[in-house]
Amino acid sequence: MATALKSPPNVRDQVSEEEWKLRVDLAAAYRLVAHYGWDDIIFTHLSVRVPGPEHHFLINPYNLMFEEITASSLVKIDTNGTPVMETPYLTNPAGFTIHSAIHMARDDAHAVMHLHTPYGQAVSAMAFGLLPHTQTAMIAQHDVAYHEYEGIATDLEERERLVADMGSKNAMILRNHGTLTVGETVADAFMRLYFLERACEAQVHMLAAGRDNLNNPPQGTPEKVKDQSSGQGMKMLNQMLAWPALLRKLDRIDPSFRD
Repeated sequence: MATALKSPPNVRDQVSEEEWKLRVDLAAAYRLVAHYGWDDIIFTHLSVRVPGPEHHFLINPYNLMFEEITASSLVKIDTNGTPVMETPYLTNPAGFTIHSAIHMARDDAHAVMHLHTPYGQAVSAMAFGLLPHTQTAMIAQHDVAYHEYEGIATDLEERERLVADMGSKNAMILRNHGTLTVGETVADAFMRLYFLERACEAQVHMLAAGRDNLNNPPQGTPEKVKDQSSGQGMKMLNQMLAWPALLRKLDRIDPSFRD
């Protein structure tokens, strides 16, 4: 017998318009992760910081599938992962360990996204990491850091090492674990995640030919693609063109993420 979902309180009347917009964007990101098949049942998290001095964040309820997430069902928590607003949903403070480390260390990391996809995990287990053999990989690779696996991320002491490894990069491959991206907006973090995951998927497929049979890109082209895909131009492309297009896609599929 299916378990009925609890009805969330009227959250929109309790939050600012700015927070509501963040809720809609983050709920959209969850739905998109589910749409692309990147989810891992109820596991992994996407989070975004709520503007203000309180250092509060929005994150998924621990008991909902990603395709069930709505703007109202997102849980507002503090840096310890404790809810700061009434919610009928379960929370998972341990699941916020990785996210809290990045949020607290990086003022520009308003959004943090972490996945366990098969392709991301496969590349995370490859000694050579992400290879610059596709255009998508060249867009992502220059901004990728690496962090060694230390077990399931419940040890708060790991946060310092995680932050140190990430440095000023905006994406990370967590060795033997998965992928992570950050951004000033949900759109920025999601688009970085999109390019990183697509690059990992392509790498797994291309290695079926054997590494010795891969065509190496001409010398200097990875650096050229880095310059072409960095800076304000890419940010505007993501925020003003790609993200609105993705929201329209979701509205056609199921607009309930906005509820």
